[in-house]
Amino acid sequence: MRDTTVARSYAQALFALGERKQLHDNFVSSLSELEAALHAEPTLLAFLASPKIAAAAKKEALRKALEGRADPLFLNFLMVLVDKRRQRLLLEISREYQTLLDERLGRLHVQVTLARQPDERMRTELTEQLGRSLGREVIPNIHVNGEILGGIIVRYGDRVLDGSLRRRMLSLRRRLLDAGLPINS
Repeated sequence: MRDTTVARSYAQALFALGERKQLHDNFVSSLSELEAALHAEPTLLAFLASPKIAAAAKKEALRKALEGRADPLFLNFLMVLVDKRRQRLLLEISREYQTLLDERLGRLHVQVTLARQPDERMRTELTEQLGRSLGREVIPNIHVNGEILGGIIVRYGDRVLDGSLRRRMLSLRRRLLDAGLPINS
């Protein structure tokens, strides 16, 4: 929990800089470059997080990897992270920055569970319908779970909208059992 709070604070600082200098596009691009490098080479994050490696070596590695590919202010931000020994939070800071940007732009990430994989047309219709229903631009993250049998489950923030066939059948079963109907023998 504490790491998330710290990461969010650094993301807010980077976000404020992006707002002041109108550099959100550059920062998003720089964060994408950094994430791609960290995912392509998992040992890079271990290298950056290691307390046995000098901060100067870490800074040099980051400069070599990102100079010319990342915004200079972003590169300076990374140097501050290394100075403060927060570089192990890079991926979390990136996620938090994207969340702040999405909030600023009115975008809402939703988790959508379906019984089967949607085709492109269904995905587009689903995105549009959810956007109209929720009154915001929606970015769906679709999961497939055959156990829901049919329908849809939508999660966003702390809300869950369960329109699954499985839930409806369980609800019907509960009502029938609670009705206490007499049994004819």
